[in-house]
Amino acid sequence: MTMREWRLPAALILLGLIPMLAGAGRLTELGTGPQVTPENARFVADPLPVVLHIVGAVVYTVLGAFQFVPRLRRHRWHRRAGRVLVPCGLTVAFSGMWMAVGYDLPAHDNDVLAGMRLVFGSVMAGAILLGLAAVLRQDIDRHRRWMVRGYAIGLGAGTQAFTHAPYLIAVGEQPDGNLRAGLVVAGWLINLAVAEWYLRRPARAVTAPALTLS
Repeated sequence: MTMREWRLPAALILLGLIPMLAGAGRLTELGTGPQVTPENARFVADPLPVVLHIVGAVVYTVLGAFQFVPRLRRHRWHRRAGRVLVPCGLTVAFSGMWMAVGYDLPAHDNDVLAGMRLVFGSVMAGAILLGLAAVLRQDIDRHRRWMVRGYAIGLGAGTQAFTHAPYLIAVGEQPDGNLRAGLVVAGWLINLAVAEWYLRRPARAVTAPALTLS
């Protein structure tokens, strides 16, 4: 790959770096028999959904970033990667909804945020499935568009770190209630807005990826 081709996947991986590091820390904690605290009790009691979510998100974030490289989209590797990305993306979406329903709400969250997690998890899963259906019909343009939208939602945790940052710097503590719900939703909406801008650029400039199975 040229340096220019590397910029976008590098930026996407960097955006996902904070949640990936946080996830690695959580997996390390769960693997060492941690002392149970109010913050981690739900994960210790039922680790399966959070483990699936973290592992799926890391693979989806990193491997998905390389689907934006034009040279790889013309290579067999792109299709093989798509066969991994679709189940990983669905794992991220469904395990996120599983946690929203199955875990007790943490101290800073409320029912509004839990509901929004169900909404955006459903939209992410729907986008991936619509993209899959499109590629099976050989509708590559529609396939690419839905996959970019699904990836944008999947990368939401990275942007949410930045929507929370000004409040954390100003106040020195985590926001809660409806404010936290709004900041989390803002991360998803920002990513979707950027994805739509990316997809609506002039046709000669569009290089949207297809996380394809074909």
